[in-house]
Amino acid sequence: MAGTAKANGIDFYQYLVTLMTELPNLPIHQEPEILNDYMPWSKTIQATCAK
Repeated sequence: MAGTAKANGIDFYQYLVTLMTELPNLPIHQEPEILNDYMPWSKTIQATCAK
């Protein structure tokens, strides 16, 4: 995961903080496609966690 984040220009620490704070509050069991927005290549994550 760290390598993929770095390859996509993501600050790994900020990425982990974002995952740990947002994912517990999301209905991922009912809507697993939400996880696509949290992948390192997602434009949303790249905008939030860019180096």
